[in-house]
Amino acid sequence: MKIYRDLFNLIISPENLFSAWDAFEKGKQNKQDVQRFEWNLEENIFELHRDLKGKIYKHGPYQGFYIRDPKQRHIHKATVRDRVLHHAVFAVLNPIFEPTFIPNSFSCRIGKGTHKGVDILEKLTRKISRNNFNLCFFINFLRRRFFK
Repeated sequence: MKIYRDLFNLIISPENLFSAWDAFEKGKQNKQDVQRFEWNLEENIFELHRDLKGKIYKHGPYQGFYIRDPKQRHIHKATVRDRVLHHAVFAVLNPIFEPTFIPNSFSCRIGKGTHKGVDILEKLTRKISRNNFNLCFFINFLRRRFFK
């Protein structure tokens, strides 16, 4: 087992925070909250770095809003500052954990996702059922609800 040291300092480094900003803001340039953060980008990034380094960082409140795609859903999003930090954490931790995931884990992974998961499920169903010749069964549950 490989041991990783000093990950916190890698995550909070200004270089990583600026890279996280670049990854985060792609496709969001027209959003008002993103534009406000970008207006004082360097000051905001260095303030985030100082708060993290001084261990006084506090995650901000979530903003709720509704979308329709096609049914109405209530979505909550973190502040831009917090989402930049999420990207910074992901940039450091994903290369460590990604190789340990099973191949058929599709949620929140680069190059995976719901559609690829459905495609793999369809292929596995055909294989197990021998092209719908035999019955096959699946169980779907959320572990946290299952073990309560």
